[in-house]
Amino acid sequence: MTMDVVKPADDPQIGNLATPINSSGFTKALINNLPAYRAGLSAQRRGLEIGMAHGYLLYGPFTFTGPYRNSGVATIAGLVGAVSLVVILTICLSIYASSKPNKPISTVTTPKTPAELETSEGWSEFASSFLIGGVGGATVAFLLYTVIYSNALDAFGNLV
Repeated sequence: MTMDVVKPADDPQIGNLATPINSSGFTKALINNLPAYRAGLSAQRRGLEIGMAHGYLLYGPFTFTGPYRNSGVATIAGLVGAVSLVVILTICLSIYASSKPNKPISTVTTPKTPAELETSEGWSEFASSFLIGGVGGATVAFLLYTVIYSNALDAFGNLV
């Protein structure tokens, strides 16, 4: 079963005409493979995948551009900052879940929204998995950086 999320509009009056960008096979494949729209995933799996990506990608900016970037605790500060933001985002998701959200609106780019995210229970499962994935992703980024960076220092000395 395939679920095409991106498709050209049948009615030109709604303002989304088929262009080489929005109706290409590459765009359809890309959007249909994102965890938010991939068919057959549970709310927990969606939250885990999205949380892992967010936690992993948030570690770098907090480590290299944060206020402790030139100190010896930059790696720990980056981990704490990334985990803190993931916790804040999880609280926001939980607040949204408790607000009894409406069914997502079907649009041209997302005509078939996931059924799991149409209920408060689905959003709660998504939020809890997002927290686990986000903390795990930030921790993996921290461990990879500390292991690779410390090995590079041992191998190359002060050149790194």
